[in-house]
Amino acid sequence: MLGHRFPAALGLPRGLLLGRSVTRRSLSAMAGGEAEGPLGGFFDYMERLRNYERSGVPRGAGTDSDDGFDLGRMRRLLRRLGDPHTDFPAVHIAGTKGKGSTAALLSNIMRAQGYNVGSYSSPHLLTIRERISVGNDGGPVPVRLLSDLFDGAKEAIDEAIELENGSLTHFEVFTALSFLLFSQENVDIAIIEAGLGGARDATNVIRSTELAASVITTVGREHLVALGGSLQSIAIAKSGIIKQGQPVVIGGPFSAVIEQIIRDRAFLTQSPVISACDPGIKSFTKCIDWDNGKPYQRCYFSINISNDVPLSIEMHDINLQLLGDHQRQNAVTAACTALCLRSLVKDGKSLMLLSKLA
Repeated sequence: MLGHRFPAALGLPRGLLLGRSVTRRSLSAMAGGEAEGPLGGFFDYMERLRNYERSGVPRGAGTDSDDGFDLGRMRRLLRRLGDPHTDFPAVHIAGTKGKGSTAALLSNIMRAQGYNVGSYSSPHLLTIRERISVGNDGGPVPVRLLSDLFDGAKEAIDEAIELENGSLTHFEVFTALSFLLFSQENVDIAIIEAGLGGARDATNVIRSTELAASVITTVGREHLVALGGSLQSIAIAKSGIIKQGQPVVIGGPFSAVIEQIIRDRAFLTQSPVISACDPGIKSFTKCIDWDNGKPYQRCYFSINISNDVPLSIEMHDINLQLLGDHQRQNAVTAACTALCLRSLVKDGKSLMLLSKLA
């Protein structure tokens, strides 16, 4: 089971570049210098779709209100593709800051233990392929794999766009393609980063039956207008990824008001809460060192939580290539999430994880 293979330390593989910390040069190397040529038709197709990342998100679009994005059209698109998002367990991550790093760290933990991991994030630096990774290397989805995926799905996507009167967006179509790829590649688990907010984000079609855990890293003022105009409305939007009976890991630190909003949502959905700021967690940076010309912080973690989901581990030498106290906190959040997954399997609380990850 998953718990038997959790690493004794959250050490990252040497030379691995995570999330938004990569440079353009290193990203090109990570992509293997692969020609994008076969994807020309795919890029042209995607360019014709409405792209709110470029045009700006409308007021209130990320809120769970009449102004919010319509998740119905996303569900209808996925239905035409065979509901691929129901074929794998998922960890759903939202947050103003830190969600990309937390997703990358958690994906690394799972890959290091030999699991076939699907990862979906946004935005990208050089190529949209960076948003999807699948398998053990963590690199951008290969050109040919994405090209074949699109060719096989194009007819269904065309039909969906016509039926939705052209309202399907760039983000919705690409999110659906990522779910389809994870299904076809039979991933053991998918780590999915929300785009905007949470409640009305296209990724929030994940049902409680497939959700292994939700994670909320931080709540800040980014996309304030699109998410309702206040920190409280942003917290409500992000807590929309919490699902009935499934655990939520909160990163933080949060103000008391914001944390209470998240905990209130968890209470309504009967979802266990694991806080990465729990008094039973200790972490500090022991030193900054260098490896092959790259700096890293060597950290100590002790996690001993006895609340909703008991978690316990001590890790003395974690070599974290993402620097700063905030990245250490992201690593704690990722570690709590991985431990939460282990506990769920061990305790038999998630049949999906038992069947997929045993």
